[in-house]
Amino acid sequence: MEQRASQSATGYISAGQEFTRDTQYIADRIVADVDAVRSAPTLESDKVGHIGGGLTAGAEAWPVEAGRYRLVAARACPWANRAIIVRRLLGLEDAISLGTPGPTHDMRSWTFDLDDDEKDSVLRTHWLMENYLRRFPGYPRGITVPAIVDVPTGAVVTNDYPQITLDFSTEWTQFHRDGAPDLLPEPLREEMHEVTTRIFTEVNNGVYRCGFAGSQDAYDSAYDRLFTALDWLEERLTDRRYLMGETITEVDVRLFTTLVRFDPVYHGHFKCNRNKLSEFPALWAYARDLFQTPGFGDTVDFSQIKDHYYIVHADVNPTGIVPKGPVLNEWLTAHRREDLGGSPFGDGTAPGPVRAEERVTAGHNPLVDAHG
Repeated sequence: MEQRASQSATGYISAGQEFTRDTQYIADRIVADVDAVRSAPTLESDKVGHIGGGLTAGAEAWPVEAGRYRLVAARACPWANRAIIVRRLLGLEDAISLGTPGPTHDMRSWTFDLDDDEKDSVLRTHWLMENYLRRFPGYPRGITVPAIVDVPTGAVVTNDYPQITLDFSTEWTQFHRDGAPDLLPEPLREEMHEVTTRIFTEVNNGVYRCGFAGSQDAYDSAYDRLFTALDWLEERLTDRRYLMGETITEVDVRLFTTLVRFDPVYHGHFKCNRNKLSEFPALWAYARDLFQTPGFGDTVDFSQIKDHYYIVHADVNPTGIVPKGPVLNEWLTAHRREDLGGSPFGDGTAPGPVRAEERVTAGHNPLVDAHG
């Protein structure tokens, strides 16, 4: 999630400055054809990732191999949540196992405090930091999620979250489930890159620029940029069911993980308070449509989301008090987005039920409470 290497001594806010995200990640990739990727031309870094192609400078290629890697993804984190969603939509559960740290962490790293004996059941580590240090002793940057760990060595492979989900779609195809959706339709990729970039800079990261602003001017600018983008999305989604038209794509996943956190944390905690999500007619209906689609809402843990933001961001919320609201049952109300046409999976099918060991805890999600 946030790069703790860029924190000040007291937290996430640098007094008098706007928030700048550290986007230097471990850019290694797990790919189907290692030799081809290594020999391809070097790519420039892209904040929303590359579809196919080679490596960025200094990165390494690792081979796709079922059962070899573990996705470590905290449910609290929007960047990690998108990896959980894409893994589930594509049916990669058998190929890539899942470890879920708890919602809070200290300056060292995320911890597996939800597991028995507070160690990951596969990696046998307590701090995710341990897996970073096995690969890079003295690792100087933030210990972030999502991260993919090489199970045999216990060493981190990559934490390049924009690239991880793109490679799930394009490099792990031999392990996709029957009926898996095409989240990166070739004819839409050029436009999708433009839409994804704007959503990342103005919305996904825009809420953080508001919440971690170190001055009034920085906050005012971030606030205006965020709501300009949300107004654009409201208009775009008024007459189309999904961002790219008829079916869900990667860009819907990327927007959803911010929208589902908007009213519980960003509206109040990050002062993104011109409107609630529930006050945007199209965006709110769109978010509910996705939430009720298998693979989206069933990955969301609202309790962990609130615990993370309100407890970990002590300089934003020094009391550590976690609010009781908002009421979540409205996520299950009718959205009528089907009237716009299209279908979430196109010619494919929905993923099956969530595996027992990966279900969100009852009481943390209205879908779980309603349907078990």
